[in-house]
Amino acid sequence: MNLTEQMTQLAQRAKSAARDLNRLSTEEKNRCLSAMADAIEMQAELIQSENEKDLATGEKMGLSKAMLDRLELTDARIAGMAQGLREVAELNDPTGRVLDERERPNGLQLQKVTVPIGVILIIYESRPNVTADAASLCLKSGNAVILRGGKEAIHSNQVIAKIMVESAQAAVENFPDDAITVVPTTDREAVPILLSLTEYIDLCMPRGGEGLIRAVAEASRIPVIKHYKGVCHVYVDGDADAQMGVDIAVNSKCHRPGVCNAAETLLVDRAIAGDYLPQAGKAFAENDVELRVDAESKEILSQLNGGLRMEDATDEDWGEEYLDLVLSVGVVDGVNGAIEHINEHGSGHSDAIVTNSEDKARRFLAEVDTSAAYWNASTRFTDGGQFGMGAEIGISTDKIGARGPMGLDELTTYKWQIVGTGQIRE
Repeated sequence: MNLTEQMTQLAQRAKSAARDLNRLSTEEKNRCLSAMADAIEMQAELIQSENEKDLATGEKMGLSKAMLDRLELTDARIAGMAQGLREVAELNDPTGRVLDERERPNGLQLQKVTVPIGVILIIYESRPNVTADAASLCLKSGNAVILRGGKEAIHSNQVIAKIMVESAQAAVENFPDDAITVVPTTDREAVPILLSLTEYIDLCMPRGGEGLIRAVAEASRIPVIKHYKGVCHVYVDGDADAQMGVDIAVNSKCHRPGVCNAAETLLVDRAIAGDYLPQAGKAFAENDVELRVDAESKEILSQLNGGLRMEDATDEDWGEEYLDLVLSVGVVDGVNGAIEHINEHGSGHSDAIVTNSEDKARRFLAEVDTSAAYWNASTRFTDGGQFGMGAEIGISTDKIGARGPMGLDELTTYKWQIVGTGQIRE
């Protein structure tokens, strides 16, 4: 069997599984999710032994420290996967909700009702916890999922999916084998084949770096929900509490620098730059952050006594997603300058203002073109779990359809259900 036949059969089986999933009750789906969570906790050692194989592969591939961090499944992350499954089980079932209801003069009763999308293809890099997150949300929303992770995470992804399916089948007799499928090959040619299977796959959601997402969006014949990159900003205003500004900037950059909601640019109001930047610079030096600085911030930060790594910022730096301990720093003319800079260079992902001025904050929240705008909080909160959605399927910076963190509701479509009493159209 050649690769095209293999991928086509895989997609066909997923479509059949989607129909079977649609027959599961909410109680049955929740029972599956709870069983999956228990199994992941009980088989943590097996998961980590498979993950160690992937980490060894990642080191041979020369992955950066940040990328290896994304790949590693620590005890805490495995516990987080299980907790995410339980949280999804506790959420309301997004299917079967009546969005609209009306009666026509001829007596027809119409309801607009949420239903699963069908088969969802998720293409992602490194983070194997995405396997559990994505599968749980697809299951709860009644969708079959095809998961195509990076070759560096193949062992982790396969064992997680296997544990989830086997535990669900032990909990519910009619749980379909192909409801959760990890593409079994690392051959890159599998991806364009899958992206052409419009007859079987309804939606593609790529998660990863800009190169991956652009390649998927440009090649796909299937609808794609995407965000190209996360060029996230923190703007510290002249009316900010300086220590809060330092704490939020450091957390946004350093908490996990290899993820899409990490800050990539710090903007500082000229009115406080002379006082604020030395405080922030010391904190970044302590966290081994390299700064790409404009002329004004360079002059201020150069007064620090060593320990701070700096380079002159180029035009390209302002639109760069570093995914590492690197941060662009610029001085702007107040909130107007910050909004203008972000709208020119941002990616529409997550952007924050730190200020005690409600007027400035409200203007920032309203005028910054972003899917998640923050006032006095870290950009690191742009996450489905942190937003109370349970596990997250992805983040969209598109403006049509889903935008921002995507949870259960974004994995449904709707149908019109019409009940008549014999009406015919004249």
